[in-house]
Amino acid sequence: MTVAPAPTTTELKLDQLFPGEATPDARKGYSGYIVKPDKLVEVATALRDQHGYDYCSSVTGVDYLEQGQCEAVYHLYNTKTGGPAVVIKAQAPRDNAVLPSLTPVWPGADFQEREAWDLYGIKFTGHPDLKRILMWEGFHGHPMRKDWKEAYYEQEGKPFDARWPGGQVHRSEEKNPFGHNVAYPEGFTLEGWSEQADKAVYDSLPTGGHGSTEEGMRTDLVTVNLGPQHPSTHGVFRIVATLDGETIVKLEPVMGYLHRNHEKIGERNTFIQNIPFTDRLDYITSMSNNHGYVLAVEKLMGLKPPERAEYLRVMMVELTRIVNHTWAIGFLLNDLGAFFTPVLYVAKERELILDVFEATAGSRMMCNYMRFGGVSRDITPEAFQQVKDMVYDRLPRLLDEIDTYLTNSEIVRTRSIGVGVLSAADAAAYSVGGPVLRASGVAYDVRKAEPYSIYDRFDFNTAVRYQGDNYDRYLVRLDECRESLKILRQVCEQMPAGEIQAGKPQYQARVPAGEAYGRVENPKGELGYYVISTGKANAYRYHVRAPSFINLTPFGKMSVGHKIADVVAILGSIDIVLGEVDR
Repeated sequence: MTVAPAPTTTELKLDQLFPGEATPDARKGYSGYIVKPDKLVEVATALRDQHGYDYCSSVTGVDYLEQGQCEAVYHLYNTKTGGPAVVIKAQAPRDNAVLPSLTPVWPGADFQEREAWDLYGIKFTGHPDLKRILMWEGFHGHPMRKDWKEAYYEQEGKPFDARWPGGQVHRSEEKNPFGHNVAYPEGFTLEGWSEQADKAVYDSLPTGGHGSTEEGMRTDLVTVNLGPQHPSTHGVFRIVATLDGETIVKLEPVMGYLHRNHEKIGERNTFIQNIPFTDRLDYITSMSNNHGYVLAVEKLMGLKPPERAEYLRVMMVELTRIVNHTWAIGFLLNDLGAFFTPVLYVAKERELILDVFEATAGSRMMCNYMRFGGVSRDITPEAFQQVKDMVYDRLPRLLDEIDTYLTNSEIVRTRSIGVGVLSAADAAAYSVGGPVLRASGVAYDVRKAEPYSIYDRFDFNTAVRYQGDNYDRYLVRLDECRESLKILRQVCEQMPAGEIQAGKPQYQARVPAGEAYGRVENPKGELGYYVISTGKANAYRYHVRAPSFINLTPFGKMSVGHKIADVVAILGSIDIVLGEVDR
């Protein structure tokens, strides 16, 4: 089912709505409103209840070391009217970084505030379960702070002096041996670290209690772990669940096993060096990962890509959407017990699309294709013809066959209908995005709500379903593939000639000081990049609003009352990639 795009809203003037409580950010190149911490919950509640800002998309921590303060940045949207964000910010002294939690207003702030606490040390009072989420309990310090130095720290920004030709080459390990910059909390031992880490998880679960069967027989509640090394967790990911028999009483996702502090690396890299790093967030969707990041930096630079580059970008990201969704459907079937046959079934068309990526970008998965102001290479006539052949022939047939074999399958329907239900109100409140949001009846798509690139030129619909269960999440992905084909046909028909890059190829970007938020409708949901530049070669702040990470926020709520086998299917229907969850 499809719906027409919603009308957009005008920007709110918060300094007029909340005089004395919200003031425009006066820093050059910045936007949004700075809200007094003691008024933050009040202002947030009014924005939600009186002005319809029901969606807290992104929560970003920032450490302003020189100013001696930390800042939390919130990007808020109205899912019913669309339009630009309202950006509110709250500041606190970095030696006592305490702010009120907004989880009572938007539960979707839960994991994001935990991340800001973990990496920045911003304590959110009133948070229901404020503990580390990517690092382990007992880890010393908050690694995204500007004065935190990792083992083998070399320099604050790349390119490092030791790497320059003619420079004094040395191994960073020689000047900064491991252990000299690592301080463990008092009483911490390596032998006892797992006990400390697990205690924080298990303390939040109802262990040691009792339940009962329908016949009145008393049962014991048991807490079990699924993962972190388990095929059904889609990567290095752990599910801790309390069971009454086989029924889920409470469930908590535990992540961080793959964490390598992508954002810290991103702040050491030069701006252009970050493009190939975005590939590795969600390695299924590297083309569209590039897109969100270059949009953010282009806003700061005031760059407008040429027409042909815009069309090439849309072509690549819509092909990526089809790759992601067909792959996700195959893996969902695998999670339902169909082994690998469905994945192998869609693999041939995926490989043909990756052939196009390789012929154009030079790589099949880590494409590193987009550049500030355009793309790195033009598409060859042969690859363009292959896209046409797929868009008009192979891909429609593939989608029809998936629909024929799976949509009315008794096994698929029995295992999916009514399982993992997430209501429309909860989907928006928990900040989920993409098919998870739209399968719950929320017709919100960034391409329509706040069009970017050239999406306002294309005729396509927002795919939406209304039951919010595993089955509708499968159907929405199938619907979205068909809508992507509509866009791709228009791209093929309208593709202009011309340049693919604004100006000369870039080897270093000069990015003016200021902040920008670039967001795209990635296959898994809204992917956003919050970037702060101080005019130097490296970003001062580089934050990724990762849909796989945020979409896990209501996973526990979606699983309660279901069986262990259903949990595997619910996780598959959310469609996560751990490189993006942990970053």
